[in-house]
Amino acid sequence: MPGTFNGYLLIADITGYTLYLTQSELEHAQGILSDLLKVLIDHTRPPLILSRLAGDAVISYALEDKFVQGQTFVEMIEDTYVAFRKALERMVLNNTCRCNACYNISSLDLKFFTHYGEFAIQHISDHDELVGSEVNLLHRLLKNQVVQVTGIKAYALYTQPAITRLGIQEICQAMTFHKEAYEHLGEVQVWIQDLQPVWTTKRHESRFSLPEKDVLMKWEIDIDLPPEKVWDYLNLPEFRKILMGSTLIEIHNRDGGRIGSGSIYHCFHGKQVVPQMVIEWQPFELMVTKDRLPVPLMEIFLFSEYRLVEIPAGTRFSQSMGKPFGMLPGRLLAERAMRGVEAAGQQDMQAFKELIESDARFLESSPLPATQISLEMISQEAKNSLDEPAV
Repeated sequence: MPGTFNGYLLIADITGYTLYLTQSELEHAQGILSDLLKVLIDHTRPPLILSRLAGDAVISYALEDKFVQGQTFVEMIEDTYVAFRKALERMVLNNTCRCNACYNISSLDLKFFTHYGEFAIQHISDHDELVGSEVNLLHRLLKNQVVQVTGIKAYALYTQPAITRLGIQEICQAMTFHKEAYEHLGEVQVWIQDLQPVWTTKRHESRFSLPEKDVLMKWEIDIDLPPEKVWDYLNLPEFRKILMGSTLIEIHNRDGGRIGSGSIYHCFHGKQVVPQMVIEWQPFELMVTKDRLPVPLMEIFLFSEYRLVEIPAGTRFSQSMGKPFGMLPGRLLAERAMRGVEAAGQQDMQAFKELIESDARFLESSPLPATQISLEMISQEAKNSLDEPAV
């Protein structure tokens, strides 16, 4: 494909692979690697575009104008890491084989490398090859001193250009600053996110969802976009305000630059403000807020749930509003008012759907095709990597 592009380059690389091979039976190791590569491929979601497999790594990219929020990129990487660790955990728990390949599964882990820059795309055989000096830099970063210097073994590495372009300077303050130096490239400044705490938190956290018996109203609609993009739009004030039927939305209480549990959406309806505090934050799947209703002289609240379910056509998006709670007179007033806007709620959801689908079509006006990788290709790549293991 002619021409050059500016965008994000991402490599997901399985950690501990070489040592794993030296201690494992190759036949079982190939099946295990194939399964793990499939997890990584399945989580290479739009706007990321799959480029190719490279042994124990998956290479993808995204054009510069396809991401709406930097936090979404960070959460996609975290989501992929959690899925990878869950797959490893299932393999360990379901393992009855005593061979070394199956016994040593837990020694594997995952690293991510993200860079922003200019690159070209060359179609070679059955995949798209990314080429250019910025691509070379990212591949050089695979050989680094991160573990030796920081002690962090499972991580997401972001170069300074990626941090700047994603606009996550505040988010990266919770990461570890690091430098690498390479011949002909000089010093490269990077930020390291330790992914082990992400897994620990996700593994043990309990989820809150709105019980069906407490739902007062519910709206549902199918959106022709993947859950990652619907989630992104849901948390952008200029789009969220359409869903909420409000004139303005402000976001307060970000934690380290990130929206999450404890953050508050201030929804303005004329002179009235409805604060929505996030109490459940599961990227691409579920958000629950505790909303304070504008009932004079009384504290009346309700829970709102926003759920995203992937379907073949995109995303089934539902919004549920719970029964108000608080002082009885205020509950009755609030419930009566809510019943009066029930029809408007479905109209707002339809308007939200049409707006984000239209915006997404504009962003994808000249999409690039992703490399199609079959199960046979994954298996063959795993076999090839066993024949010539990476070092």
